[in-house]
Amino acid sequence: CGHGEEDSFPTFPALPIPETLLFDNLLSFDYYHQRCPQLEQIIHTKLKQWVAKDQTLAASLLRLHFHDCFATGCDASILLNHEGSERRAEASKTLRGFQVIDDIKAEVEKSCPAIVSCTDILTAATRDATVLLGGPYWRVPYGRKDSRISNAKDAEMVPSGRESITTLLELFQSRGLNFIDLVVLSGAHTIGRTSCGAIQHRLYQGLNGTSSMPNPPLDDHYLDFLQRKCRCASGDYVDLDATTPTTFDSQFYANLQKNMGLLSTDQMLYSDPRTSPIVNSLIGTPSLFIHQFSASMVRLANIQVLSGLDEAGEIRTNCNFVNSYNN
Repeated sequence: CGHGEEDSFPTFPALPIPETLLFDNLLSFDYYHQRCPQLEQIIHTKLKQWVAKDQTLAASLLRLHFHDCFATGCDASILLNHEGSERRAEASKTLRGFQVIDDIKAEVEKSCPAIVSCTDILTAATRDATVLLGGPYWRVPYGRKDSRISNAKDAEMVPSGRESITTLLELFQSRGLNFIDLVVLSGAHTIGRTSCGAIQHRLYQGLNGTSSMPNPPLDDHYLDFLQRKCRCASGDYVDLDATTPTTFDSQFYANLQKNMGLLSTDQMLYSDPRTSPIVNSLIGTPSLFIHQFSASMVRLANIQVLSGLDEAGEIRTNCNFVNSYNN
């Protein structure tokens, strides 16, 4: 059944990995080749151990990386653990995976002390987590530095899953991403879960108003399942992809076609005329999602990075604290 895919291959242009832009930021693929040649092996080995114990950590790392980059740029500000930091914000309370990055960082520090940034570790760990669940591999350019600043209010800039498509497009464009990136990066919801509490408005929207029907719509059988599962405990979790929740694939988009988008922002991707053609292309050519996800993830990891001689950044020796605290 794989024949003929190339004939229908993209109906929208694939975004190339912007290597020239990356080098403009002083990021490079061989940044650690001399100073920490074992870096990628350490990250891969450690991450494989963690995910073998808890497969849900792979999706958690993807989310952690997205929250870091979308708030103030990819600078590991989400990892700083102090009163008033992004990590302590209400919007970050369900984030996980911090201990994975801490473990990798500790091992890296043994081999290459004060050389590798927490930001680069989080970026590469996210790539390896994707691969472990069957997703694509992409080369990660390195050289990012870590921020010394983290403010809780910045965490509110990350989409919550209740925005309009117009708001999401504006948010993505403000960070140098476009509508293709929006649709493709939303496809990370092919893995992972959300809490029942986070989707109460989706399941019972309108019960105190004029309608009891979710908007955008949910498949009747799926809605019944969700309402039964989430009736008693808002602390329960629901898979974002009801069909293949532990496999990194394009089934997420096929679910939207069946009105099985758990988050309202996901389901609206299928109904909005600006994004629906992309969704349909990803449904029709599943391999296109794998190809495009790599490109969009590289673009995400390039948002407002601190690099080179930028005095605003440093190489933290402990990802939880700035170096002045460590010293």
